[in-house]
Amino acid sequence: MRKSQLLAVPTLALGAMLMTAAPAMAHSSHGGETDGAATSDSSQSWSFQADLDPMNNSGTVGDVLIEGQGNQATVYMTVDGAAETFMDGPFPHAQHIHFGSQGICPPADADQNGDGAVNVEEGAPFYGGIGSSLTIEGDTSADSALAVERFPGGSSYTYERNLELPDDVVASMVDGTGVVVVHGVDPTVLSEEAANAQSELDDSLPLAATLPAACGTLTGSQMDGMPEGGADTGIGGGSEGSGMAMAAGGGALALGAIGAGAYFMRQRPSES
Repeated sequence: MRKSQLLAVPTLALGAMLMTAAPAMAHSSHGGETDGAATSDSSQSWSFQADLDPMNNSGTVGDVLIEGQGNQATVYMTVDGAAETFMDGPFPHAQHIHFGSQGICPPADADQNGDGAVNVEEGAPFYGGIGSSLTIEGDTSADSALAVERFPGGSSYTYERNLELPDDVVASMVDGTGVVVVHGVDPTVLSEEAANAQSELDDSLPLAATLPAACGTLTGSQMDGMPEGGADTGIGGGSEGSGMAMAAGGGALALGAIGAGAYFMRQRPSES
């Protein structure tokens, strides 16, 4: 119904996302895949995980596991139920580690303008600014928050990448205020007001293009670690027929064949 408004915007125009919500979108002083010296204790190993729950009636769910030593990390993600297509291609989904605020996902009453959706500016006081951009290649700092062409896309995908995390992002995960957010919502699941609205970040974009779709707070992992192996970067593209399985009642989503094993997400209730 309302999808035509979103599909009328060129894909690269989605690059107006997120960073214009300054001051909440503050840059990290050590951001990037390879830039800056790592000052965290390189002998310290750690592991954090998050369940990604839907925001804004998106139906988007997923799992995140981040394990590392010092500043060096490997990020594993699965996402399912996301907005699928954009101009006959996979809908790009910006995804980030946020930090420096409350370390929680915004509740529904964070919606201040009453349109039934929590937008980026309304959510930032809860999950904080961008610490790392989970791109599929190239830079991973907050500077790449807008690099939509370097994010995964489609309704279902897997993500695995080795990257360097800034000291303050690692510290935020340790103190419980690191949050992973995936953006981009199908406008047909929104209220009429929200589906017809323009983004608060750029009025040339529909609101759906920049809305948070899924969110989860990173906590200390109970797993011993992921299996050995896997590529530095990678995504699985976004159709219903991808290699991950979601049971009709919301069952288990596999994290794909990463090395010799698979990581399964918890049973998920329907979004209220």
